[in-house]
Amino acid sequence: MFDKRLMLLCPESKRYILGNILLQFLELCLNAAMIVTVAVSVQRLYDGAWSLQNLALPLLGILCTVLLRFFTTRYAVRMSYLASRTVKRVMREKIYAKLLRLGTAYREHVTTAELVQEAVEGVDQLESYFGQYVPQFFYAFMAPIALFFLFGFGGSWRVAAVLLICVPLIPGAIMTVQKIAKKILAKYWGQYTQLGSAFLENLQGMTTLKTYQADEFKNAEMNRESEHFRKVTMAVLTMQLNSVTIMDFVAYGGAALGILLAARAFIAGSIGLANVVFMILLSADFFLPMRRLGSYFHVAMNGMAASDKIFKFLGEPEPEEKTESVPGGGIELKNVRFAYDREREILHGVSLSIPEKGFIGIVGESGSGKSTVASLLMKRNTVGSGSLTVGGKEIGSLSEVSLMKTITYVGTGSVFFKGTVRENLLLAAPDADDAALWKALSDCALSDFLQSQNGLDTPLLENAGNLSGGQKQRLALARAMLHDSPVYIFDEATSNIDVESEETILSRIRDLAKSKTVLLISHRLANVTDTDCVYVMQSGSVAEHGTHGELLKKNGVYAKLWRVQAALEAYGKEAV
Repeated sequence: MFDKRLMLLCPESKRYILGNILLQFLELCLNAAMIVTVAVSVQRLYDGAWSLQNLALPLLGILCTVLLRFFTTRYAVRMSYLASRTVKRVMREKIYAKLLRLGTAYREHVTTAELVQEAVEGVDQLESYFGQYVPQFFYAFMAPIALFFLFGFGGSWRVAAVLLICVPLIPGAIMTVQKIAKKILAKYWGQYTQLGSAFLENLQGMTTLKTYQADEFKNAEMNRESEHFRKVTMAVLTMQLNSVTIMDFVAYGGAALGILLAARAFIAGSIGLANVVFMILLSADFFLPMRRLGSYFHVAMNGMAASDKIFKFLGEPEPEEKTESVPGGGIELKNVRFAYDREREILHGVSLSIPEKGFIGIVGESGSGKSTVASLLMKRNTVGSGSLTVGGKEIGSLSEVSLMKTITYVGTGSVFFKGTVRENLLLAAPDADDAALWKALSDCALSDFLQSQNGLDTPLLENAGNLSGGQKQRLALARAMLHDSPVYIFDEATSNIDVESEETILSRIRDLAKSKTVLLISHRLANVTDTDCVYVMQSGSVAEHGTHGELLKKNGVYAKLWRVQAALEAYGKEAV
């Protein structure tokens, strides 16, 4: 059970694996030399050729051998560490590089939770595979052959042959168990990733679960999944225990058989006392390397199961590297269709135009496809059919780096990193000085608040948990303004925030629209009344488009939504 793909992927680990094998072989030779010393000493004491005073030199030799074995074992462990360290680094670099090549559309291939588990737990499994199993795999086949010749020349060829014949019974048992274990471990890893995904989702949604008192339900659901995972884990452990039992029976049974045959040969007078002592003390070493290989069997199976998932991700088709820069000009969608899965199409032939330095609004009820349009523009998803062009060039032909420099996206879920306000702002403009940072903050009505704190060095907790919703959105807008790109997409950027913050953000968006191309996606129609054109989405299609006044005169979908929202807002004011 050996995957050549892993060796080809990490060729630099070969020298460490080879070093481990050679050190183990040297340890075997030292052990054999020590046993020869013991056997010869016993023979000479038995024959009366030596007295106890003659044992000083052999004991010194044995002590030196033990010390040498200590250092060989230590450096063999060091080689294992270096091999595993190399493979962990290389595999994580490969995963990260693959992630970069897939870009923001990686979610079409793998979930974030699965990716994290593959990059962390999966790669850690390969550490044991490379550091323990692979060196032992080669050494376990070398050692019995070397011992065969040692036993033959130093004792009995018959005993050597019997022991060598018994050795393959261990890998035979391993191969038998492997057929069962492969299915169990595939199920184990599948359940493991599923449980990890569910745990991450529940952890992220803990506030929502508490709000709706659904945490108890999710707890019960997690308990069921955990119990299922426990049963799969116990099946894996049972399989491992059974395989160890079989291997122990073969290993120690074979060693006992070797000792019996050596004793019979000594009684028959065909070999001397030194020879029989040598074979009795060394017979277990015939089987220990293969027995140890068997003990690493579960490590290998876990490593193989993890590597299968990693290689599946690394083998996902990826778009060709694009080098074309985004040209100046507007954005056009012509008959664009998109589906997250084949059974349910989200966009049904959407066509819309966003002129250069235009101010465009997209509105519609929830689920109408508004945010999906933004996702396609940011290349987080791939257009199914139709044409999506930026400056006259198909978006699929444009470099992602160039596209990210051209389009800035601000949504409801803007992410902030643990650190300071300055560090988070500099992500958008690494060369910006403090004056530029303060200007952006002032434009977004955040400077007064931050000056009352620690200024630009105000610390932010995970995802800016120490700021209010409105402050977070204004900080996101300040960072977006520092990016200074030609195109801005605001996707429900004023949802779930206070009125003051909403007015501040809308004011800055309108200012940006005077010199930039701005696409404003909103469920609230009052936010898009002064845009150049409003596209009304309904069930994945553009129902109508025009200015606010033109759409009201049409008395269509937009006018209906306008009346409903106006009535709701009027009702809210009356209630107050």
